[in-house]
Amino acid sequence: MSEKVNVLGMKIDKFTIEEVSCKIMEFISANTKGHYIFTPNSEMIMAGYRDEELKEILNSADILTADGIGVVYASKILKNPIKERCAGYDIACNLLSKLNSEKKSLYLFGSSEDVVVGAKENIEKMHPNINIVGYANGYFDELREKEIICDINEKMPDVVFVCLGVPKQEKWIFNNAKNLNAKVLMGLGGSLDVFAGKVKRAPVFFQKLGIEWLYRLIKQPKRFIRMLDLPRFAFTVLIHGKKFKQEGN
Repeated sequence: MSEKVNVLGMKIDKFTIEEVSCKIMEFISANTKGHYIFTPNSEMIMAGYRDEELKEILNSADILTADGIGVVYASKILKNPIKERCAGYDIACNLLSKLNSEKKSLYLFGSSEDVVVGAKENIEKMHPNINIVGYANGYFDELREKEIICDINEKMPDVVFVCLGVPKQEKWIFNNAKNLNAKVLMGLGGSLDVFAGKVKRAPVFFQKLGIEWLYRLIKQPKRFIRMLDLPRFAFTVLIHGKKFKQEGN
């Protein structure tokens, strides 16, 4: 069991990106199914703080990492610092190298048809030893969802990247993980768009300064309302954060 820090009720694992990837490979080697990983940022933790059901879903994950730099800063305020920011996309990139080395299988689920196909093609070029056994876009009704579940169960992938957006992907994984013939599921938001080359990550300069959120806001001004949760998160951690019990091993 890893060390954790309790950030407004969300129990965040104090892993590094490399440690998360290695843990996922352990899940795969154990040949057990239904493990899942979520990577909440400040906005998502605020959503969980307000929504008890979402908080329980997040805390049910095998691994819960700090996607946003705000979560890392919060852990420092709480005097239980996280080792590093573990963004979902960065974990996925690290993991893909390991999957490639061990010739494991992958299923891609989410985004639009052209994006998921583009992501599949690019991942295959970068990691030719990964067996991408299937894919499905993120637009589905009840009937199509059953077809996707049947397809995943038939293909039995080692890992499924679930990219349906927050909190839809977390709820979908929570509701379906134990009934899927997949060893590990990861909620990865817009990562397929990056893998497909449709969206660019913030320049390294922004990433190192911890202001990737600012780059996204500049590129997508409509995110402004959502971004208001960032100062709310900081204020809530400062005022109420210490009342949550901090967890060790």
